[in-house]
Amino acid sequence: MIPSFSSRRRFAELSEQEVLALAISSEEDDARIYRQYAEKLRAAYPGSAAVFDEMAVEEDDHRRRLIEAHRARFGEVIPLIRREHVAGFYARQPVWLIENLSLERIRGEAEAMEHAAAAFYTKAAGATSDAATRKLLGDLAAAEAGHETRAGELQGEHLDAETKSEEDRAAHRQFILTWVQPGLAGLMDGSVSTLAPIFATAFATQDTWTTFLVGAAASVGAGISMGFTEAAHDDGVLSGRGSPLKRGLASGVMTALGGLGHALPYLIPDFWTATTIAMIVVFVELWAIAWIQNRFMETPFFRAALQVVVGGALVFAAGVLIGGG
Repeated sequence: MIPSFSSRRRFAELSEQEVLALAISSEEDDARIYRQYAEKLRAAYPGSAAVFDEMAVEEDDHRRRLIEAHRARFGEVIPLIRREHVAGFYARQPVWLIENLSLERIRGEAEAMEHAAAAFYTKAAGATSDAATRKLLGDLAAAEAGHETRAGELQGEHLDAETKSEEDRAAHRQFILTWVQPGLAGLMDGSVSTLAPIFATAFATQDTWTTFLVGAAASVGAGISMGFTEAAHDDGVLSGRGSPLKRGLASGVMTALGGLGHALPYLIPDFWTATTIAMIVVFVELWAIAWIQNRFMETPFFRAALQVVVGGALVFAAGVLIGGG
């Protein structure tokens, strides 16, 4: 038997008291999660924070009603049973693993939490024979199922159209600053700066394996350098650009990918086949950079294309001339 599952019980094996105890601990956990969401969002998104504060209060009320039902049927001592003790039961991610989620992802996580809770209460209601307990669990199932509507009502109370629009714009701006901007800078650097060494080596040696090794080394080295530089030069506290680790990761990975894109074709033994494919990849990369600039940085497409394509063409020509000479 697998150790991690040997101590977990199936839901069907739980007594009615244990089902109630599980519901109580689940409501406690959900209230904590909503409050931590609220605390995370309070500085940047006060309207959304107020929504999660209200949802936490509602979870507290559910917990209170469940405790009263347990007290009436089973007394004061509530068994210790949590989600992780039940096989196949829906689980919550630890908050420290999801604390860097975007605003929209947090809203989506909350919706998923309510949906899972409604399914649990429906199943739990079917597992009890006591009429009062069955009614309570059924009411809670309906309440959790209706929380999507309630969340909309709370958003209407705390998030008017202008406030929600401002929060969404702020979240989008943070995404741009943390991921898109450093990633785009890395992609541009990796795609353009490696053109000269890769194609100079290619035309100087006409050896595809040597060209690949040079290209891979240049790409990975540039990725490491760009990643560390991005992470080290700005901790994000004053600039508001977000986690330096995230920005360094985005910049480093995209830099390496930008160079590897036109280095990988040189794994093909035939020189001219590899070079033709590498040129096509370069063309695609440069136009992709122009599209990203237009899509996320609001740079006019033709201006972005002119800057990137002309710059890339000059670096490519320099590599070919140096290698061919």
